[in-house]
Amino acid sequence: MTSALELRQVSKVYGSGPSEVRALHDVDLSVEREELVAVMGPSGSGKSTLVTIAGSLEEASSGQVLVEGVDLATVSRSDRSKLRRRSIGYVFQDFNLLPGLTALENVTLPLELDGVRARAARDTALAALEQLDVAERADRFPDELSGGERQRVAIARAIVGERGLLLADEPTGALDSVNGEGVMRLLRDATQRGVAGVVVTHEAHLASWADRVVFLRDGHVVDQTVAPPGPESLLAAGDRR
Repeated sequence: MTSALELRQVSKVYGSGPSEVRALHDVDLSVEREELVAVMGPSGSGKSTLVTIAGSLEEASSGQVLVEGVDLATVSRSDRSKLRRRSIGYVFQDFNLLPGLTALENVTLPLELDGVRARAARDTALAALEQLDVAERADRFPDELSGGERQRVAIARAIVGERGLLLADEPTGALDSVNGEGVMRLLRDATQRGVAGVVVTHEAHLASWADRVVFLRDGHVVDQTVAPPGPESLLAAGDRR
């Protein structure tokens, strides 16, 4: 069966000469449907770069990135955009909500772009907002929402529809522990519907929701923990490297 996401010897270099920064070094990563993978590592380890490349938001300097079996380097920019819209749900650190649309309209938009009828798209979007306890703010604009509310709206937008790959970069950063656990539960629920999930987090107790934890350091994959037994073990595994 084709992996939802596959990175083969992926490297990313920014700049050149004395200012060159190598963000990723020959990273191999495969994520299957119904699997939730957490990515952990210190600041500057390449976690965010990994998910932006996986989501086709920037290109690798070398190596291959395949989403649902499609090598991103072999398709046109417009086809990559279509693939990203239809197949990938993305939760950004800075939310990336459209300021001129309400919370509900932000969540509804990707469904409508995929051809879902307006009423059905609205009902689906509202259900996602209800799951995240933010439905009562559905008619508010992003600048009328708190940071935590904006984050929950962004997550709702990412989980609606029939996307096969869900990428989340620190999706619980603006949330308290209770709501953070709720977000991870939603990500887990999405994988049980057949979605492949990759979540960047620095919190071991949240990473323990994942099936597998990948540790990055200086752009290298230095360790992987399958079926993590708990937060303390995750921290210990990361510290060994």
